[in-house]
Amino acid sequence: MKKQTVWFCLAAVAIALFAASFNGLCGQDGESKVMDSNVLIRGWDGPYGGVPPWKSIQTDDFIGAFDRAIEMSSDEIQQIANNPEPPTFENTIVALERAGKTLQRVSNIFGVFSSNLNLGAIPDIEAVVMPKLSKHNDSIMQNDKLFQRVAAIHGSDEMKRLNLAQRRLVDDRFKSFVRQGAKLDSKSKTRLSQINAQLAGLFTEFSQNVLNDEQLVTIITDPSQLQGLPESVVDAMGAAAKQYAADKDLQAEASPEWVVNNTRSSMEPVLTYADNRPLREKVWKTYYSRGDNGDESDNKQIITAILKLRAERAKLLGYETHAHWRLEPQMAKKPDNAMRLMMQVWPKAVARVKEEVADMQAVANESNANITIEPWDYRFYAEKVRKAKYDLDFNEVKPYLQLEKLREGMMWAAEQIYGFEFKPVTDVPVFHPDVRVWEVLRNGTPVGLWYFDPYARRGKRSGAWMTDYRAQENIERPITTLVSNNSNFVKGKPGEPILISWDDAITLFHEFGHALHGLCSECQYPSQSGTSVARDYVEFPSQLNEHWLSSPEVLEKFAVHYETGEPMPAELLEKIENASTFNQGFSTVEYLASALVDMELHLAGDVVIDPDQFERETLEKLGMPQEIVMRHRTPQFSHVFASDGYSAGYYSYLWSDALTADAAQVFEDKGSYYDKETAQSLYDNIMSVGDTMDPADGFRKFRGRDVDTRALLRKRGFPVN
Repeated sequence: MKKQTVWFCLAAVAIALFAASFNGLCGQDGESKVMDSNVLIRGWDGPYGGVPPWKSIQTDDFIGAFDRAIEMSSDEIQQIANNPEPPTFENTIVALERAGKTLQRVSNIFGVFSSNLNLGAIPDIEAVVMPKLSKHNDSIMQNDKLFQRVAAIHGSDEMKRLNLAQRRLVDDRFKSFVRQGAKLDSKSKTRLSQINAQLAGLFTEFSQNVLNDEQLVTIITDPSQLQGLPESVVDAMGAAAKQYAADKDLQAEASPEWVVNNTRSSMEPVLTYADNRPLREKVWKTYYSRGDNGDESDNKQIITAILKLRAERAKLLGYETHAHWRLEPQMAKKPDNAMRLMMQVWPKAVARVKEEVADMQAVANESNANITIEPWDYRFYAEKVRKAKYDLDFNEVKPYLQLEKLREGMMWAAEQIYGFEFKPVTDVPVFHPDVRVWEVLRNGTPVGLWYFDPYARRGKRSGAWMTDYRAQENIERPITTLVSNNSNFVKGKPGEPILISWDDAITLFHEFGHALHGLCSECQYPSQSGTSVARDYVEFPSQLNEHWLSSPEVLEKFAVHYETGEPMPAELLEKIENASTFNQGFSTVEYLASALVDMELHLAGDVVIDPDQFERETLEKLGMPQEIVMRHRTPQFSHVFASDGYSAGYYSYLWSDALTADAAQVFEDKGSYYDKETAQSLYDNIMSVGDTMDPADGFRKFRGRDVDTRALLRKRGFPVN
């Protein structure tokens, strides 16, 4: 599954976000006036409702800024909790929505540094800040006076007079307090805080270890090892080598000519096209052993500690396991429901893998390779089978996939579907010269800014993700969102267009779908806006947006040859369509293996777990094909161990894809992904409503019924029965 998460900037912000929905606008005393000279504390100035002051930020200011922002938020929480007036929706719930804006801003800015600019002192700052954020969050969730006010509103007659979104906001706030320990006795609250603080530190260690291993490279000195690689890939490896030499301050004579970065975007082309099998094996092992090398960046003991603490916390809060605690507020509600969907798909995917491997082994045998297919062979021979079965060579496709033209294409599609207009702007600061910014308007009205940070560099974590710097809201006045897409494309030769793979193009559209979800938001309260929805629903809009990439309108206009400017030939488009379900066994199994291991880890309870042994034994029980590994092996599974974010929740991609496959059918039945009536319904019931209604109700309004999961099997080319 060629998708990444909707990262909320990283572990630090994952904790801070919950507290920061309580943001604070506190008065200043004499001491704080001195501290407030810190640019991170001040409100954002400039156009577009204010923008992050990236060029004025000094990393030395972060710890002091967090201390002051936490102090401000704490003061505001106390004001709400100690309000002598009877609790009302306005003086308690809305007050919490208004509170802590400074902490939110500082957290969001630091999150960008942690994900995109993790160099110098940032790892040490993160280690200091994380426990402070955890402690602050607990001080809010365990504030008995505050909880009693929320509980009073939750059980009051005023609830009957509130609209649906307001009632949902109160109910969610009440349940969040309970789920975070508001009803525990003092001793249990103390232990809960200790657990959360320990987890905060472990999440940071895990993230930094993965990032450390992602800085490794595979150096190539023999040009014969490049055989089979497309010219564009070799050029990118050459550019990566120059960047590596600059980062390491190497002299020209010591600089390598080609390197393979330890990221998915750099690894996959080598595994797909390199004829040199030992090179493929080396690149594969370097990538899939991240966090699992028995050195100072090894994550296994950290994972064991995280799982033990999560299990203890769940029991403390009254839940059978961490998985039960995590799934309660999601669409799935219970682990059994998530497992049922996964196991509906798993055996069909495994059966398809066996067919795929048989086809690949036959090709290998015909070429007298004298090998048995191993994980570092799968992509290589799958590409040969694709060419043989469908006469489709993605090397023929790549010249038509220019990063910049596809960016134009996804903007054009968003204009057709949602009425957006994207205007490039240069009057806002950015955190790196690679970052570009567009103002986004809908029917002439500004709805936000879109930041694009597309290129790999030292200190940037691998993968692709979306985050927001500011959530949309409309409590007292309209506040537009600031959203960002981040990826790790490798630059080629200067002045030449960057060509990307078909899978990377899908990821590009996927992450842009998350950004569109934020830009479409028309909510009143920030904690309900944009992507602030159930974890197993948040991937639905982004997965749906992938469909516009393969629409004829986008491909004909924007999939043009980088040299001739000619659009992709109709026969090549037809080949792509015919091969749309090819290799679905591989992509489904590598994803589902991760999702199933994630769930099993968090259903195991309070047993002491050896991550590698548990991973191995669980996959053996599932009948995992030996030719494939998990998409995210346990020691590098940042979705699950860099925060609580996707823990016991990686299944959500499949859950959301069931919605996606069924929803896409609405457009297909209309004969076009640009049908205006369907697009308006999508906007009204899915994209603009955030968490103001039950997501199942929103889907039902759009689809006209509950989801039909058979559409998911049809989409992947698996038997429906």
